Amino acid sequence: MQRRSFLKNTLLTTGSFAAATAAFSQTTTNISKGQPFHLDYAPHDGMFAASGGRDFIDQIKYMHDLGFRSIEDNGMTGRPTEQQTKIGETLAKLGMRMGVFVVPKGGNGANTLAAKKKEHVDIFLDGCRKSVEVAKRCNAKWVTVVPGDFEKNLPLSIQTANVIEALRRGAEIFEPHGIVMVLEPLSDTPDLFLRYSTQTYEICKAVDSPSCKILYDAYHLQKNEGNLIKNLELCWDEIPYIQVGDNPGRKEPTTGEVNYKNVFKFLYEKGYRGVVGMEHGMSKSGKEGEDRLVQAYREVDSFV
Repeated sequence: MQRRSFLKNTLLTTGSFAAATAAFSQTTTNISKGQPFHLDYAPHDGMFAASGGRDFIDQIKYMHDLGFRSIEDNGMTGRPTEQQTKIGETLAKLGMRMGVFVVPKGGNGANTLAAKKKEHVDIFLDGCRKSVEVAKRCNAKWVTVVPGDFEKNLPLSIQTANVIEALRRGAEIFEPHGIVMVLEPLSDTPDLFLRYSTQTYEICKAVDSPSCKILYDAYHLQKNEGNLIKNLELCWDEIPYIQVGDNPGRKEPTTGEVNYKNVFKFLYEKGYRGVVGMEHGMSKSGKEGEDRLVQAYREVDSFV
């Protein structure tokens, strides 16, 4: 679940996609460089370091020039306070949105909300309080929460009740500030408590708060359950946030088995205008990889 490290590592990954790249070059459209996409795709720090520079502020400006209108930054809470503020000011000036960042220790293998241990819940609630202050600095509305692992010595229904109770307390912290914690089902390990969209839907209904919703990461959910469009439809009223990555490989769309053009067309026609987080690596490194990344998103965004 060290997703910031994952992104940094996978952004350097190389791959042999010469044929696919050649095919893309034949279908490139005449879209102007800075024209916004139909959906609001959000890159991460490092995705455009070769072209935009290593400084995240410079990358944000470069992303805007390419047509992106949001960013994500899982590790925002670990940045210096001054940088958080500067990122927020830069986004505001450019008319861009801040996507999710991860609530610090918002649930992990060593700190599971399913166990109903006071020390675990206290850590989670402290992370929620800290996240409110970070969100104010960078103009964030959504924060990611993962409830952690199963507590295998307890019945599943009891674990579920424990998670709901802890999340209600977290929602009480976020509600006055209009911040939404989005619960993310993951596929990283079978030890994780939260794995399915419908399971997350049930929990959100039980928490019954505008500050507790679903982060639908299509990469993880393609691995765990598939049937993406059908499950999006079933859970629609509890999904304010989307993330993507192709499978297998967790690289940009068009590198795996998911027909993202159809998925994005579904989102657009449903009226979704929220952030679509680009939570994945890249099939090629350097400027070549960055160019291919933009080309891939232009391709799958051409559903209109």
